[in-house]
Amino acid sequence: MAITITAFADSPDRGTGQARDMRVRWALEELGLPYAVRLLSFAAMKAPAHRALHPFGQIPTYEEDGLALFESGAIIAHLAGRHAGLLPEEVNARARALAWMFAALNTVEPVIVEQEMAIIVEYDTAWYAARLPMLEGRVRARLDALSHRLGDGEWLDGAFSAGDLLMVSVLRRLAGWDVLEDYSNLAAYVARGEARPAFQRAFAAQLAVFRNRPALSGEPQ
Repeated sequence: MAITITAFADSPDRGTGQARDMRVRWALEELGLPYAVRLLSFAAMKAPAHRALHPFGQIPTYEEDGLALFESGAIIAHLAGRHAGLLPEEVNARARALAWMFAALNTVEPVIVEQEMAIIVEYDTAWYAARLPMLEGRVRARLDALSHRLGDGEWLDGAFSAGDLLMVSVLRRLAGWDVLEDYSNLAAYVARGEARPAFQRAFAAQLAVFRNRPALSGEPQ
């Protein structure tokens, strides 16, 4: 059975490569694995058939040979463990790469997402103006530590790994915030990730979904 992943039929990221299927696409492209994509509407994501694959009714999911997985990090960990190319062979280096995968998803991404959600859903509340500096401070604290650890390195721990794939994916969420400009090494790190041919192929594939979908009412053509 070929690998099949799910993605938004009409992604809220408007083709910018922020939806989490992008991470899985990138990993598959790095590994040179063919895959099919099943596009889902928001209604289909909440239907019983999809909830059987993803109990929270989200994307992406991964199916192959009777295995069904959800959560982008778990999918990438599975791929990296099964196929050479995203994790080092040396045992300790492999463990460190796994640690960076967890750090990207559990330490860096949550503070970024919390600020994103506040900007989207709390901007007109009485507490927003007082809360935003605290949220920005938490993001910068993570970036300070990450920038210090990366230093002049090309990647986080030697060669490119799944840890870098996930960390670059997370840092890309800061696009348009004018914050990475204050961390030149992190900005260059993200640019290196985006320049990888596998990233470019994955990005083009996700962007094509947005460009080929029917235009919404009132949307510029």
